[in-house]
Amino acid sequence: MKATGVTRKIDELGRIVIPKEIRRNLGIRDGESLEIFLDDDAILLKKHNQMHNFLDIGTKLVNIITSLVDIDLLITDREKVICTSEKYQNFLNQDLDAKLISLIDEREIYNSENNDTLWLNKQKIEGYFSIVPIISSLDSLGLVILINKRKEDNKVLTKLIAKILASKVDIC
Repeated sequence: MKATGVTRKIDELGRIVIPKEIRRNLGIRDGESLEIFLDDDAILLKKHNQMHNFLDIGTKLVNIITSLVDIDLLITDREKVICTSEKYQNFLNQDLDAKLISLIDEREIYNSENNDTLWLNKQKIEGYFSIVPIISSLDSLGLVILINKRKEDNKVLTKLIAKILASKVDIC
């Protein structure tokens, strides 16, 4: 464990304030959930990520869809790519850029009308994109990014994948 040199008092309701600098360094945003762990005499806080519980179904879904249709998929949580089709394995665990994080936060759908470029950690992907946020219980958890070599309307398929993932989160 790494010492921060920061101490905080617990208030009468048992609350403590995590300093803004620590939250910023760990990428913890207002309203996000933390998991609490006990380790002997230590309390550990870890950022909770619902999407990581569903990597298996995400991977299966990506494999099924890419085997049926000539498209590629990336599935993200709020920070990184967590599932990809085989062609884009080098993008796995890559950080999302500000544009993609904004789509998650604003719950916006993006469909490119022309051949477009998407950047992930200084690597580019070119194609036609349909990007839909995964929204579950009013939380925006990540994105489904569909990449096509041809200009086709893939909005319905991308929305379907996002809804399947969101419903899986709601069930568990």
